[in-house]
Amino acid sequence: MLKVGITGGIGSGKTLVASIFHTLGIPVYDADSAARQLMNSSPEIREQVTRLFGADTYKNGQLDRQLLGTRVFGDPQKLKQLNEVVHPVTIRNSQEWFTRQTTPYAIKEAAIFFESGSDQYVDYMIGVTASEALRIRRTMERSHLTETQVRERMRQQMDEAEKMRRCHFVIDNNETISLIAQVMNIHKKLLTLGRPDTPA
Repeated sequence: MLKVGITGGIGSGKTLVASIFHTLGIPVYDADSAARQLMNSSPEIREQVTRLFGADTYKNGQLDRQLLGTRVFGDPQKLKQLNEVVHPVTIRNSQEWFTRQTTPYAIKEAAIFFESGSDQYVDYMIGVTASEALRIRRTMERSHLTETQVRERMRQQMDEAEKMRRCHFVIDNNETISLIAQVMNIHKKLLTLGRPDTPA
C-alpha cells in the first residue's frame, strides 16, 4: 500500500481535495485533527506542554487551546518548541494508522509536511495550490481573520512555490480547472502505482 501526503499553504483548499479522495473510498488521516486529539490524550505531549508553557495550559484534563495560543502566537521560538513536542507524536500516530489501512493507497493531510520532515515517511506528495489573493480571501472568510493576521500565518509557512516544487503531483485550486477531474487523474495513477505487481 502506498502512503500519500496532501499539503498546501493556508487557504489552498487541501482539506476539500482530501474530502474528494475520501469520497472515492480512500482513507484520509487529518493530521491537524489528530494533533488536537493527541494534545489531550497523549501523556508525552501533556507532560512536555505543561513543562514548557505552564500547568494552567490544561484545565479539567483538557488543553486550554486559547490560552496556549496566546503564549505561542507571534513568538516563532515558542511555536517551534510546541511543534517539536507535537509533531513527533503525530507522525508516529499516522504511521500506526497507515499500517491498519488495506486500500491500494491511503492519504495523510497536513499543512506542515516538509517543514516537519514527515514527507520522508510517505511515497508520494500531492500539493494543492492557489493564488495568494484567493488564499487570503478564503482564509479571511473561513476563519474570520484580518488580512494582516492571514499574512502573518502565511509567513510562518514554507514558500508556496517551493512547497509545490517538492510535490510529485500538483492540483490547481484557482477555481478555473475542475478539482474533481484533477483528483480523478491522480487517483487513477495512484491506484496503478499501488498495485502489488506494479513497481512504485
